[in-house]
Amino acid sequence: MENSDIRVAQQLSNEVQKAIEQVCESDDPLIKPDFNPADYINSLFPTEQSLNSNSSIDDVILKMEVEIQVIDDNIRDVVRGVSTSSNDGKQALDEAKKTIQQLFSQIGDIKNRAEITEDVVQSITSNIKQLDCAKKNLTSAITTLNHLHMLVGGVEQLKVLTEKRLYGEISNPLQAITEVNQHFTQYNEIPQIKELSNNVAEIHKILATQITEEFKNTFSITPNNSNKMSLSKLKDACLVISVLDSKVRKELIKFFINYQLEEYIQLFSEDQDISWLDKIDKRYAWIKRRLLDFENQYGTAFPENWEVSERIAVEFCSISKTELSKIMSRRRTEIDVKLLLFSINKTSQFEDLLGKRFTGCTLGENVKQAIQVDKRVFLESSDKEQSSDERSQAGEEYSSTSPFRNLISDCFKPYLDIYTESIDRNLSELIDKFLQVAKQQSVHASLESCAELFIFYKKSLVQCTQLSNGKTLFDLVQVFKKHLREYAIKVLESQIPKVAVPSSTSSITSSMSLLKQKDFQNLQSAANQVIHSFLKEGEIPRYTKEERILVCKILTTAEYCLETVQQLEEKLKEKIEATYTENVDLSEEKDVFHRVISHCIQLLVQDIENLCESSLTVMTKMQWQSISNVGDQSPYVNSIISHFKQTIPVIRDNLATSRKYYTQFCHKFISSFIPKFINNLYKCRPTNSEGIGNIMGCEQLLLDTHSLKTVLLELPTIESQVNRKAPASYSKTVIKGMTKAEMIIKIVMANINPHALFIEQYLKLLPENTLAEFHKICEMKGIKRADQALLIDVYKRMIPENSNGSADVYLNEPDDKGRIKKLENMIKKRLPN
Repeated sequence: MENSDIRVAQQLSNEVQKAIEQVCESDDPLIKPDFNPADYINSLFPTEQSLNSNSSIDDVILKMEVEIQVIDDNIRDVVRGVSTSSNDGKQALDEAKKTIQQLFSQIGDIKNRAEITEDVVQSITSNIKQLDCAKKNLTSAITTLNHLHMLVGGVEQLKVLTEKRLYGEISNPLQAITEVNQHFTQYNEIPQIKELSNNVAEIHKILATQITEEFKNTFSITPNNSNKMSLSKLKDACLVISVLDSKVRKELIKFFINYQLEEYIQLFSEDQDISWLDKIDKRYAWIKRRLLDFENQYGTAFPENWEVSERIAVEFCSISKTELSKIMSRRRTEIDVKLLLFSINKTSQFEDLLGKRFTGCTLGENVKQAIQVDKRVFLESSDKEQSSDERSQAGEEYSSTSPFRNLISDCFKPYLDIYTESIDRNLSELIDKFLQVAKQQSVHASLESCAELFIFYKKSLVQCTQLSNGKTLFDLVQVFKKHLREYAIKVLESQIPKVAVPSSTSSITSSMSLLKQKDFQNLQSAANQVIHSFLKEGEIPRYTKEERILVCKILTTAEYCLETVQQLEEKLKEKIEATYTENVDLSEEKDVFHRVISHCIQLLVQDIENLCESSLTVMTKMQWQSISNVGDQSPYVNSIISHFKQTIPVIRDNLATSRKYYTQFCHKFISSFIPKFINNLYKCRPTNSEGIGNIMGCEQLLLDTHSLKTVLLELPTIESQVNRKAPASYSKTVIKGMTKAEMIIKIVMANINPHALFIEQYLKLLPENTLAEFHKICEMKGIKRADQALLIDVYKRMIPENSNGSADVYLNEPDDKGRIKKLENMIKKRLPN
């Protein structure tokens, strides 16, 4: 057999191989899974001489035969062992079957015995059930007989006690007889039982009639009435009434409450002066005295569970609400906000007092549910005469003990429009006051009016939630919205200063004469003095320092208002009823304050631009072709930097609490200033008539542009002791814009010949180019019209089709001559004739 055949024959599965390794723990290479016969033979006969030796081969063969014989013997023993164990297993299985049969037989016997036992138990328990049923019936018969005996004897006893009106001795047996009589309701078909029940009902009726008559006689206004009950007898009669039908008790209590409040109805009738709202506290003083008198005289006579004092108070509230509604409806024109708030305040105090004195258990469920809404209002309200801890404690006490809220106060809700109208008038007066103060104050005065406005809002909100958190609060929201808009427009926007043109104190005549007197070999020095003369003229309108501070304060005030309005909106939605929540929207008012902020930022940006305008104009007027050497940055750059150092720190310090809007101001300024600088850069002519760039003029422009770029990058923190890094988006905008300006200058410095190379360099330095910009650069270089046409043709051929420039059309240079002409006219006016 070949080696490959041997390997195939010896291949075993992994499981079999693992089993073999566990059983045969040996280093014999014959049992290894990677056994190689050729390697094994080579290990036995490593050399050719060993193969030629017969003794060696015979020894190996003999050894192999011995091993084979040993393996055969082992296999034979294993086979015999398996055969023996098979016989033993069969014998054990037979024995198990026999045991199972015996066990099944025993289980059957146990089942038969259990059935017999069950029959015996059922026989015994049936007798026990019969005995239990008999015992139950006997007990029921005895109990019924006892109840019948009690009922018969009790009815006779009650008749005697009722005739003698001995209420103190009636209450206990009456309670017992009433309960016993209820047990016989199922036996009413028996004539004797029905007669006894009728007798009990008749006794109840007689007692109800007797006690009601004596009760009414006791509290009759007829003097020296002999039928009046004493306090002790009244107490006993009330105990008897508690046993009778609840209707009797309700009618009796109703009579007594009407008796107690009869004087109140007459004293505070609609035609009496004391009934008007200005004397509403006298109503509550009267009921307090009445309740004290009642509890001193009759408090012990009525059972506690009758809650007579509370019922008197509740009925008083109901009558007061009805009477107050009538009189207010008739005299509505006489109600002003002061009187209304006085009445509501006194009424709320009285309702709170009732909440502390009574539990409210006599109120109906509907009333309780309506009152639950106002508990939160009390908790959220504040009293300026109390500390916060006292308000918190009072709120907790009120929320747990006062279900009387709005029992009377509801009658004022139809008249709460008087309150909202008053708030509207007060806010209008407050806005007018702010306007007057703003006119009288200087720009140094801080705008504290917004704090006063929102304090008024807060007080009004607290006051209104104590009155109502429904429609009245929603009406107040509309008033708030109206005056927020008025405050933003009339107070804040009206105070934004208008730009003034400062007076001129110098003349350009002397400045112009400098050029005539100077030697033109040192032209730049002469030009510097002319530039200073231009800058001192101040012909561009701009703010003063105080006006800039005022604009910043208006901005911060508008920001404070914006944040406070957002909080106000959340608080209103939290306090108002759920049905009005979605309609509470102050987004329009927030937009108004956003507009004020944006306007202030735009004015500050415009002001800084105006400051730099004359400097940029000077830049365009300089003779860049005549510059012979590159020195430091030009005077117009120094002027711009000087303006930045004078104005930006003032704005930054006054917007210290509004960092995001200061950052926004910086963004807007550079977004406006850099394009304007580039437009003015296009007007510079650092070239000769041949279109060849003046290296010195261009390098000076490049130096000035780089200086401006450095200053603009540091603009947010200029002249600041705090070294704070500018926002990444700001720096990116500055770098992008000013790098474009530098690239423009570098293109101007390049030679236009050859045209293709010039256009290639232009496209490389200004990838985001347009045909209009290319035309401006040609004008900046002073290229003749004919040469411009050739360059434009080359430009159109070389520009990529998907570039911005391919879709652009030829645009003329923006017309800035009007502004320059206006400037020249102003200069001429200042020059002497």
